[in-house]
Amino acid sequence: MLPELKEKLPEIKQEPQVESPFQESWRAMRKNKIALVGMTIIIFFVTIALLADVIAPHGINDQAFENRLESPSAKHWFGTDDFGRDILSRVIYGARISLWVGFFSVLGSIIVGTTLGILAGYFGRWVDTIISRLFDILLAFPSILLAIAIVAVLGPSLQNALIAIAVINIPTFGRLVRSKVLSLKEEEFILAAKSQGMGHSRIIVHHIFPNSIAPIIVQGTLSIGTAIIEAAALGFLGLGAAPPDPEWGMMLADAKTYMQQAPWTMIFPGLAIMLTVLGFNLMGDGLRDALDPRMKS
Repeated sequence: MLPELKEKLPEIKQEPQVESPFQESWRAMRKNKIALVGMTIIIFFVTIALLADVIAPHGINDQAFENRLESPSAKHWFGTDDFGRDILSRVIYGARISLWVGFFSVLGSIIVGTTLGILAGYFGRWVDTIISRLFDILLAFPSILLAIAIVAVLGPSLQNALIAIAVINIPTFGRLVRSKVLSLKEEEFILAAKSQGMGHSRIIVHHIFPNSIAPIIVQGTLSIGTAIIEAAALGFLGLGAAPPDPEWGMMLADAKTYMQQAPWTMIFPGLAIMLTVLGFNLMGDGLRDALDPRMKS
């Protein structure tokens, strides 16, 4: 009996292992070289933001007027500003502020926008009408002007700039989720759940929301880059972080007077903004390709 079993064993083939959606998406991301470049840029800036206290060569507010507007050198790699402060150290600490504002403003937009979008798309009728008109009102204003108006009402500060950026991005996520829910609620598995007597809250939590996560993740990644630019714009106008915080937009505002005399005071904060936003855009495009079923072969 045993020899017969041994002869049959080699003929038994193992079933191919089924990948989870996360594993499948990660495998697609690894094949996308551009997305990996974006992820590397993001990891770099997140790392320097977390380790700013360790890697910054000088204090962000250490002033040395004898070194005022000094060009890049071995002592000050990025040069110094008009107060003799080390620009490299301020750019490193500025990453902490910009990423903090970008992440939490988008997180707030996702929470509020997703909630309103699900309610509008799922329940429809007067609920959809009220929420959609609210989105239309917010979208009727240019985003940066609306952010300026909100900060002007609340008062200039980094926290109020974060709130303003979160508010202006709510319609983006709300309309995205609403359109997704409108198509989902007509699917057979949703109709089957309703026919079995499942309540609205359970359908939303267990079926609607999980199937809406992919576009939210993609849009959220892209929106962080946009939020960083908006935070820098508010900082440039003096409506964001207060001096002497090393916020990138405010550093550009302080440097505009010395653009010809000391261009490095503007170049390095500008490059930091550009590279960070580029990283989130590249990674967002990669996530879209990995998570969108239409993009998969």
